[in-house]
Amino acid sequence: MARIAIDYTSAAQGGGIGRSIRDLTAALLSLNSPHQYTLWYAGQKRAVNAPPSAQIAHTPINPLWLVRMWYRAHIPLPVEWLSGACDLFFATDFALPPTRTQHTALFIHDLSYIRVPDSAAPSLKAYLDDVVPRSLKRASHVIVNSQATRVDVTELYGIEPSKITPVMFGVDPIFHPSSRPRTELITQFPALSRPYILAVGTVQPRKNYIRLIQAVKQIRAAGLDVDIAIAGGKGWLDTDILAAAGASDMIDHVHWLGYVPDADLPMLYTHAACFAMPSLYEGFGLPILESMACGTPVITSNRSSLPEAAGDAGLLCDPYDIDSIADALTRLLTDTTQREGCIQRGFAHAARHTWATGATTLLGVFNDLLG
Repeated sequence: MARIAIDYTSAAQGGGIGRSIRDLTAALLSLNSPHQYTLWYAGQKRAVNAPPSAQIAHTPINPLWLVRMWYRAHIPLPVEWLSGACDLFFATDFALPPTRTQHTALFIHDLSYIRVPDSAAPSLKAYLDDVVPRSLKRASHVIVNSQATRVDVTELYGIEPSKITPVMFGVDPIFHPSSRPRTELITQFPALSRPYILAVGTVQPRKNYIRLIQAVKQIRAAGLDVDIAIAGGKGWLDTDILAAAGASDMIDHVHWLGYVPDADLPMLYTHAACFAMPSLYEGFGLPILESMACGTPVITSNRSSLPEAAGDAGLLCDPYDIDSIADALTRLLTDTTQREGCIQRGFAHAARHTWATGATTLLGVFNDLLG
């Protein structure tokens, strides 16, 4: 029996990284395995949704102080002093701390801070530019969430493809066509009384919301009475995005919902006219699968990992071309045959993506590293 420690600190985050670490870890611990797992997390918050079977190790030190200690002051304090002894350490959020064990795995979620430099605050980009290459060199193996990210890690950092394993993301069972009626949706979100296009993700430039709003303005001018609803917390440069939307005549047709809990997302997906994710770059794009599982057709970008996430079920557009985004939206909203085909293919595509499959791949990596 091997002892495996997993950095569970990022599980407390909202958005895609937190959700993926929570769901992947839960699936991993549900597999038949001889290993003993410890979920270690730093900070004052309690471990979020930790599987009941997990052993928990907690360090009350603020994660920012650990960053300063390990990656700025370069203090070689082994993480095992905090997480407990282990035979393998799984670093889940871009950075690999000092370890005693020689068996380590590192999760790289995306390289947006290089591919789309404006997607990250300068301080975060500087941190990742410094920490990621050093962590990649030290890691025994690298975990990514798509073939596109695997290619990025190889091209941008020279890591051999054989050292990188994509782990399939899955769809949480809560994502299915919601039985909650539209009246309940409107009660909870009064602005959504008209048909709406849904977008889900932190408000930041990489999500391409300004062009999406301009595309919706274009299709409204062509006679389609549809609004846009954006579910996501504030992020880097969100002020510029909010200001750009507010300065246009779309102000009454753009609804900023803020962060929406997972429990309410199926209702939002189900009642949306369609789902749009024309991002400039994504490590994967989990909301695409969630939307498909809820029976809502999808348009997304033809860049980075998004064609992988959409498979044969989504309509692709050029995220830098407003006409291309508007055309894809119009086709889903007006072409009944195309719309129904996307919905049915979406159900099948989402059903093929399970966290159990991804966890099985991850366990195979661990077993190979442990010999």
